Amino acid sequence: MTYGWAILIIAVVLGALFQLGVFNSSSFSPRAPPGACHVFRPSGPGTTTNINLMGVCTGQLPQYVAQFNGQTGVITVPSSTMLQSSIFTYSAWITPISSTTRTIIGGSANGNPQFRVEVAATLGLVKGGIVNIGTSTSAVQNNVWNFVAVTYDSYGNYVFYINGVNAGSGTNLQAFVWSNSMLIGQRSSELFNGYISNVQIYNTSLSANQIQALYLSGIGGAPMKLQNLAGWWPLNGNANDYSGNNNNGVPTAVTFTSQYGK
Repeated sequence: MTYGWAILIIAVVLGALFQLGVFNSSSFSPRAPPGACHVFRPSGPGTTTNINLMGVCTGQLPQYVAQFNGQTGVITVPSSTMLQSSIFTYSAWITPISSTTRTIIGGSANGNPQFRVEVAATLGLVKGGIVNIGTSTSAVQNNVWNFVAVTYDSYGNYVFYINGVNAGSGTNLQAFVWSNSMLIGQRSSELFNGYISNVQIYNTSLSANQIQALYLSGIGGAPMKLQNLAGWWPLNGNANDYSGNNNNGVPTAVTFTSQYGK
């Protein structure tokens, strides 16, 4: 009887640990430490000659991701000419928690484009919070990781992507040029509630195949088309820019946590 009770107790404990994710395979996966992979620009920030990736860039899960509280959490990236492009691609891995409007990438003043998750859990692209450029046709799920991206080309064509798949497109000839500091996780009173990781910004419109490749590389994936990479914030323990362009962010009320699941 004693052994029977002992076995039962062990089974209950093991079941509880499985439920808590202690035995989740991702818990034992190698985790890349902060700064494990970065872009090396031998001629300095903003240059495109002989640049390459350095370090461990094999797509390991990051050791940390950024957690935003939906109230005061924000990462401020100072104004930079390298981010002021009217042709662009924004991408990020996100886990939204609330169902209210949540900004992924925003601006500190009108005139800057805003990439956000709308109330209906679709993606939206807005200029200055006034002109609604367009919204996606598919929903972003709460409480799970989503890879989201938007591209905008020189002809005014925009395409939204969720988990590597086209989630809506259209044309809107609004001039998009960054002129002020960039905010990760906030625009005005619209703050992100949840987790954000691996934010990438390009000064070109990536193709559908390239977006798919970024998605397949996973939450710890390295960027591509390094010549067009304007900024890269893995948010793996800090808000530094690992694109080699020194667009380092300043976090406010943002927690870097290793308890994020995958």
